[in-house]
Amino acid sequence: MSENVIETDVLVIGGGIAGCCAAIKAKEQGLDVILVDKGYIGKTGATYGAGTNFTVYNPDMGSDYNAYMKHTIEESDYLNNREWTEIMMQESWALYETLAAYGVEFPIQEKEGRFYTFYPPFLQARLVRRGVSPPLRKQAIKTGVKVIDKIVVTDLLKQKGSIAGAIGFSVYGLDTYIFRAKATVISTGFCSMRNSFGEVHELTGDGPAMAYRAGAELIGGDMHNNQAALAAYPSWKGGRAGRSLYRRYYIDALGKKVGHGYESDTTLEYAFHAGRGPLYHTLDEATPEEIEAICKHTATSDALESERIGYDPYKRGKYQLAGGGLTDITGASAIWPSDKNCASTVPGLYAAGDSLGHMAFWWGGIVPGGITGMRAGLGAAEYASQIKKLVIDEEELAKFKKIMYGPVERKNGFSPRWVTQMLLHTIVPYYILIVQHGKRLQAALTMVEFFRDQYVPKLLSRDSHELRLAHETKNMVLNAEMMLRASLFRTESRAWHYREDYPRRDDPTWLAWVRLKEEQGQMKVWKESIPEKWWPDLSKPYEERYHKKFPGE
Repeated sequence: MSENVIETDVLVIGGGIAGCCAAIKAKEQGLDVILVDKGYIGKTGATYGAGTNFTVYNPDMGSDYNAYMKHTIEESDYLNNREWTEIMMQESWALYETLAAYGVEFPIQEKEGRFYTFYPPFLQARLVRRGVSPPLRKQAIKTGVKVIDKIVVTDLLKQKGSIAGAIGFSVYGLDTYIFRAKATVISTGFCSMRNSFGEVHELTGDGPAMAYRAGAELIGGDMHNNQAALAAYPSWKGGRAGRSLYRRYYIDALGKKVGHGYESDTTLEYAFHAGRGPLYHTLDEATPEEIEAICKHTATSDALESERIGYDPYKRGKYQLAGGGLTDITGASAIWPSDKNCASTVPGLYAAGDSLGHMAFWWGGIVPGGITGMRAGLGAAEYASQIKKLVIDEEELAKFKKIMYGPVERKNGFSPRWVTQMLLHTIVPYYILIVQHGKRLQAALTMVEFFRDQYVPKLLSRDSHELRLAHETKNMVLNAEMMLRASLFRTESRAWHYREDYPRRDDPTWLAWVRLKEEQGQMKVWKESIPEKWWPDLSKPYEERYHKKFPGE
């Protein structure tokens, strides 16, 4: 095994839209920039498997500022960070133009109207699925960014309390890579827990886990997204078939309608939990115009896969949904932004995309990824330009090399594949993080603590691929602990957090975000109240403040 020491001004870890935009923007400031990913940049992460709607705000095209903000505030139950929501709105159009200039395709023909309103009041453009990442890789290389694929970064390196780079290894042969960087940007995405959600099984919360171990403060872990999918075509195959009409045409086993909102709505899980399954997506009552719209949507999203399972909207019929709903862990903890340049609470460390806890809500992943990526790139470049020579302590390097190669040097222990399965069985079922209860959360946390103490220190790897799996498993266990502790800590229901034992919102006690950090070897959890000026009018009745009711209210 060889050792490669690489010096740079800015290191970007994670090659989706956030990482590419951060690297491009930092390079445009005249600095040396390296972009690394454990996969192949351009075909990795949530960006490559993302949906096909790109939300924009443009008053000249009829976008209503008040409607955008009101919808986001109400859907988030007042938890959105309005400053970041404002940023997403005001910078979304510029991002659209920038991506188009980079070569990202927006395929709807001009004669059909390039923009449309699929989720009112938001204006959206169409993207080609799997078509965003490849042009971004080309643009990064064209700009002069050094791109390095297949490097698994395992830990951040520090110098006198500041981040000074990272350490990792090559999946091609266990070679060591030591990156000395004046500023580092984490853009590794969220934690998918390797569940059946579409094509993001490689997202294992690596960035937030590394940041946590380096002393950074995090936010969230108490809000959990979900996705409905057809049983015949689970999302791990990329399946979005049958999800084109999110709001209508879901029925239970007796044929009764199940009201359902946007894809992150949990109405289906509530119905399944009440014993109304199996649930179906039916097209028998869809209008001809809706059928036509679904077919057009599918043509640029899942045409081949839909054909494989016989999903033909023109034939109508009903399609059974998978289980009680898939727990898509996009609500995993993320790095707390200490400013609007996406800096963390540790000097020299920045974050972007789903790794950043911007709390803007509702904008999906593509738009926030691009916007925060560019901001993080600029922030990291400005910071790096003020830093002189870096010196990383040799004892620190030796410590992290020992940690990194521990699983391959171990002669016996536990397979990361098996430990991952145990973790999945514990945390992914809908009744843990979608329909929550304190007793179930505590039971799951007890098991995750057992995995952390018993299995993680004894993970075993036989080659570079299994070594990657070992570090991903370690990070998933840490992410699971953060999510469970955050969910237990929030003793109410709000937005995408539902507790059967606390089914109502608790104002003003929980008009707050959940924060986490490592402190003396323990996970500290606390809450930070949102600014009082963002509170709802507490003089109004509860029913007027909140339009959505939780089961049990």
